[in-house]
Amino acid sequence: MTDAIRALSCALQQQGFPPARVTPNAPMRTLTTFHIGGPADLLCDAVSPDEVRCALLSAHRFSVPVTVIGNGSNLLVRDGGIRGLVLRLTASAQSPLVLSEDSRSVWLRCYAGISLAALSAFACQLGLSGMAELSGIPGTLGGGVIMNAGAYGAELSGIVRSVRALRMTDVSPCVFEGDALGFGYRRSAMACADVLVTEADLCLPRGDAEQIRARMRELAAARREKQPLDLPSAGSAFKRPAGGFAARMIDECGLRGTCVGGAQVSEKHAGFIVNRGGASAADVLRLMALVRGRVAERFGVTLEPEIRILGEDA
Repeated sequence: MTDAIRALSCALQQQGFPPARVTPNAPMRTLTTFHIGGPADLLCDAVSPDEVRCALLSAHRFSVPVTVIGNGSNLLVRDGGIRGLVLRLTASAQSPLVLSEDSRSVWLRCYAGISLAALSAFACQLGLSGMAELSGIPGTLGGGVIMNAGAYGAELSGIVRSVRALRMTDVSPCVFEGDALGFGYRRSAMACADVLVTEADLCLPRGDAEQIRARMRELAAARREKQPLDLPSAGSAFKRPAGGFAARMIDECGLRGTCVGGAQVSEKHAGFIVNRGGASAADVLRLMALVRGRVAERFGVTLEPEIRILGEDA
């Protein structure tokens, strides 16, 4: 542990972070749905926007680089791990705040660390629609906003109206709203603005709670049937290319079930790469390169990774 990491760890605990939420040499394989990754120099779990700001200011004070994660569901961490501080936005004990409501809709302010599953359940309890299609996405709101996560024809861009963030360079606050959100397919203005999303304001239409609950059950069953939920993965490995579907192209290249080490193109859904057991990040990266090469050779299409790749090689 370097002097800067040791000093940062002490400073965070002095500022009120419980020791259980400040972890040196944290194994990233336990923090990602892929179950892959080397250690982070220091992990800090933040459960509120104030804690996020405090941790970021402390890291700046000791000149420690910061990597921000949520639920670890769309990540591949390289085998050498991550240097500096990994700041993990985790579920807050506080429920989303109701900002305003009328007969047609309700505005909520939500912490970026809340999971999309928990937010969907909260909305369903209030009889609010707009989240059912997103309920099976295993990430957090913050990460979902940055990549404009979507499923079954719905995207977060359809309900997000404003995003509050901190600039990584100086920890100053900023707000994105309207056209400044820059939403597109799996992208947003926040993704390239070097900011840390702390909160988002959503506008959810009123609906029927039982119908929403039934829709969530229907989509959960569809996911279980079509996706390899029984094996560790990071979701879809590649973005949908223009004019086609990555899974179909991969399948037509005869790559379904192809393995490199412990990594495999899923036999159930060719758009997923799964950890069959003991896969390294190097295995996954080699398999992704093989897939991209075959698809480019056959279809003239360069697949773009949807998985966020972090850290350094072993």
